[in-house]
Amino acid sequence: MKTSPFKVAFCLAASLSAKTAQAAPQLQLQFPGPSETTSHRSEVAASYRLAIGPFQGGTIATELTEGSLSQTAWKIATPEGSTLAMVQSLRAQIAAAGYKVMFECETEACGGYDFRYGTEVVAEPDMHIDLGDFRYLAAERIGTKGKEYLGLMVSKSPDNGYVQLTQIGGDAAAQLATSSKSAEPPQATSFALKPAITPQSEPTSTKEIGQTLDQGQALVLEDLVFSSGSAVLSDGKYASLVALAGWLAANPSQTVTLVGHTDDSGGLAGNITLSKKRAESVRQTLIAQYGVVAAQISANGVGPLAPRASNLTPDGQQQNRRVEVVLTPTPN
Repeated sequence: MKTSPFKVAFCLAASLSAKTAQAAPQLQLQFPGPSETTSHRSEVAASYRLAIGPFQGGTIATELTEGSLSQTAWKIATPEGSTLAMVQSLRAQIAAAGYKVMFECETEACGGYDFRYGTEVVAEPDMHIDLGDFRYLAAERIGTKGKEYLGLMVSKSPDNGYVQLTQIGGDAAAQLATSSKSAEPPQATSFALKPAITPQSEPTSTKEIGQTLDQGQALVLEDLVFSSGSAVLSDGKYASLVALAGWLAANPSQTVTLVGHTDDSGGLAGNITLSKKRAESVRQTLIAQYGVVAAQISANGVGPLAPRASNLTPDGQQQNRRVEVVLTPTPN
């Protein structure tokens, strides 16, 4: 039986392609200083929209990827390093592992605030993003089980570097190794606003809400949950919003303002914008899902300018990330 030249060439190409895929080296990140794994999550089968372009025209170009997923964040002791030096080193390691860069940007070229909050990022303090200094790249390669993708985010605080690596597709998630040895922390894909310093600050009935607001006190909505790096309120039934909606319905002449707060991580302007967006997200949820009259509720944000705890500790930072309700003064 004769074999056609075309079939021989096709089989040879397929064989070479398989060998190339099998030869793809393991991605083994090495950092410029002592590192600590701050967050890790993995999924056997997931869909993930990988950013492959900047924020432009009101949106970010993405590619829908599928497969096993691994997302890890690290804190690296690099007080003298820069984000450029970090990303140059990591880019070289990624290329050595057989990946080809699809897209790369820095801060303003990425789209600044809109790009950072339009992409999935592990929440503070596990992953810190300086809105004035961050870098991102997306890359792909052919693995033993098809295409593999990765997204890399790099930023810094005054004392530490921060790296987040997301791998998806094929068997990429099983191949990640690092030069640091540290215990794997629990998953961190969303955060809830932490219980207040005193339990009395979260009224659970319309009567208690009225008493709190009438006394000129801020009402903290403690049970709200936002996805990591997102200004959009996560889906769910929130007892605090049920109670607030009930009070507003019973008092149609009253108006309130939602005030968003953040910790002091990152720049002031970016934090104020984020706090406003979170407050507006809560407002829209109250209107759309809880039937609140739009004219009764407004939204604003003050960023880190009104802390209720110290920003020097992770616990204090979490206390400061919140949305409050204040009674809007009635004109005389």
